[in-house]
Amino acid sequence: MEWIDTDAAGIYHNSTVVRWVEAAEASLMRARGLSGYFPAAPRVRYEVDFLAPLFFGQEVVTTLAVARVGRSSMRFTFEVRGEEHDGRPAYVAARGAYVTVHLDRSSADHGTGAAAAPWPDDWLVRLGVDGR
Repeated sequence: MEWIDTDAAGIYHNSTVVRWVEAAEASLMRARGLSGYFPAAPRVRYEVDFLAPLFFGQEVVTTLAVARVGRSSMRFTFEVRGEEHDGRPAYVAARGAYVTVHLDRSSADHGTGAAAAPWPDDWLVRLGVDGR
């Protein structure tokens, strides 16, 4: 964890968790060849339980899993772990979940911007999801 990730006391700022989780999500989508995912899948719900502080210079590991895929939504779960640091053992610092929705931008209008649409079948295959 770098200084930019912390508050003035050298403890991670809560908004940093969102960035780390999005980086893990981007890595997953790149690995699955889904380069068009982010512009079409905004977050519509986000929840985090902040369990323990993380400190400047500490190694952090973020894990992410696809927990559920619906017709047009996808729920992810995540965990942020602080590795051993200054004699402290590794521990879970934050965990949570969020939901993204697939948007059909071709249906955009000036009022809503886009409409929810089913996930493309090829995306489901690339994510290893069996049906809907």
